[in-house]
Amino acid sequence: MATEKWVFMVTAQTPTNIAVIKYWGKRDEVRILPVNDSISVTLDPDHLCTVTTVAVSPAFDRDRMWLNGKEISLSGSRYQNCLREIRSRAGDVEDKEKGVKIGKKDWDKLHLHIASHNNFPTAAGLASSAAGFACLVFSLAKLMNVDEDPSHLSAIARQGSGSACRSLFGGFVKWEMGSKDDGSDSVAVQLADEKHWDDLVIIIAVVSSQQKETSSTSGMRESVETSLLLQHRAKEVVPKRILQMEEAIKNRDFASFTQLTCTDSNQFHAVCLDTSPPIFYMNDTSHRIISLVEKWNRSEGTPQVAYTFDAGPNAVLIARNRKVAVQLLQGLLYYFPPKPDTDMKSYVVGDNSILKEAGLDEASSVENLQPPPEIKDNIGSQDQKGEVSYFICTRPGKGPIVLHDQTQALLDPETGLPK
Repeated sequence: MATEKWVFMVTAQTPTNIAVIKYWGKRDEVRILPVNDSISVTLDPDHLCTVTTVAVSPAFDRDRMWLNGKEISLSGSRYQNCLREIRSRAGDVEDKEKGVKIGKKDWDKLHLHIASHNNFPTAAGLASSAAGFACLVFSLAKLMNVDEDPSHLSAIARQGSGSACRSLFGGFVKWEMGSKDDGSDSVAVQLADEKHWDDLVIIIAVVSSQQKETSSTSGMRESVETSLLLQHRAKEVVPKRILQMEEAIKNRDFASFTQLTCTDSNQFHAVCLDTSPPIFYMNDTSHRIISLVEKWNRSEGTPQVAYTFDAGPNAVLIARNRKVAVQLLQGLLYYFPPKPDTDMKSYVVGDNSILKEAGLDEASSVENLQPPPEIKDNIGSQDQKGEVSYFICTRPGKGPIVLHDQTQALLDPETGLPK
């Protein structure tokens, strides 16, 4: 290993994911092994992602990490497990241009700087920890020349955050619970890539970007300890649902996909209510959105929109195609209009070209929206301003990538400190 004061860096981008068959409950808290399989859709990283820069230098005196600009401790077991597992698999690295030569055995003596940034709220039920740990593991694997496929890397990311294993792939992803005590077979596999079902449009209603009252970790633990419904769900319900969902995705069968997605979301929240003490992740706004979608689907005769809620009040709405997504956005904005003088491009983010298609470029155009004709009985009057913080329009997306443009790096290439 050369002794010059070089800094060697890699920057990567990783998507987040939303489960359509939920993971809730661990059979092993330390290794983060789930009580059931789960299936998710990866969201387009252009709209929701984590960017992480990892750097190594002989000048660094300890491992350090900055999340969204603020230094955080790496002493927690989840970070330590990921760092240990990646270091143990590190390979030889050489960059002649920079004069960098690191042998396999050198990695144990070298320290890392890590900077990570989410372009969406952290810990608000938008799977920020999933994208974060997946990005940490993916970027470190690239930095350390780890020769492992994404499924093997997913088993490492899983030890940081369970759902992180599913963010190592794009499209539709299954996390297999596995049966081995050491967790070596608890890995993620891709069911279909992001191009397989590219008609789908996803609209997320960010009902609250506050940190949730009960973290997923403690919520799961309490559910496993106290909910009989969770035991029944894991043993009897989910195995059948997983097979049905795999079939629905393979055949692009939106009616089955919707029925399974909505039912599984509702059962997950029923498990939370069946927990002692009960856990409330959804709120009145979440329930109003469910009512809106259920009534619309019934009035159309065939499902147009699926809804799913993770451990938080934010609604993830999956529309069968772009035309339906435009109608959905018009309905949502009728019931949950922006506050006066809101810039529409900050109220609908992500792929906001949908605003033009919906004729909603200006906040004033929202005032002219008519109530959705198919919803005869009211789900609440048009006075719900401020109940939705903003909407994100996105779609199924690709897996992690390395960002080669140095301007996107979060650490200074000379010092290895945050820019």
